[in-house]
Amino acid sequence: AAGPNQTLETPMGVGGESLHTWMFKTRFWHDMVGKEGGDEGIDNTFAMEGDEGIGATIMGRNMFGPIRGEWGDSDWKGWWGEEPPYHHPVFVLTHHPHPPIEMQGGTIFNFVTDGIEAAFERAVEEAEGRDVRVGGGASVVQQYMRAGLLDEAHIVISPILLGGGERLFDNLGESLGRYRCTESVGSGAVTHVRIAKAD
Repeated sequence: AAGPNQTLETPMGVGGESLHTWMFKTRFWHDMVGKEGGDEGIDNTFAMEGDEGIGATIMGRNMFGPIRGEWGDSDWKGWWGEEPPYHHPVFVLTHHPHPPIEMQGGTIFNFVTDGIEAAFERAVEEAEGRDVRVGGGASVVQQYMRAGLLDEAHIVISPILLGGGERLFDNLGESLGRYRCTESVGSGAVTHVRIAKAD
């Protein structure tokens, strides 16, 4: 899910950005960053489907930014500039309180200090019947899988050798047995896999 040695300069870890090269070529990505063109094949279809019907997102603090521990006087507002691509409420899991941050385009970063279940309940309420996306990172996805709160996932497997970093399917214990592969499609650049809860 990320390469080794994550820093402000390498937020996805060393080599980690290469995991997403496939997306940078899609029309979905080009539209998101205000560029013309982009490929419209299988990768684009999966990227677009992953963004449909989302009413709220949950993410870990490490996905939100590089600051660790107390927030201090930091004015950090995420990696995405003044108008993040979410356009809905985002719930950031953290141990340190922080007031909500309202951004352009409808994104509101809310900081949740009382656990994954509390974040899930708030996200479901705010989503108003739409889906709640668990954005990451790996530890957050693992926590929601162990708790049985993740219904399905779209996983993109890139043929990249990073030599270390964060692995998505670590620390899952018996919860991994709850999930089954429901789709596997290769695009030539990556393999798209969908898993879903079997029960």
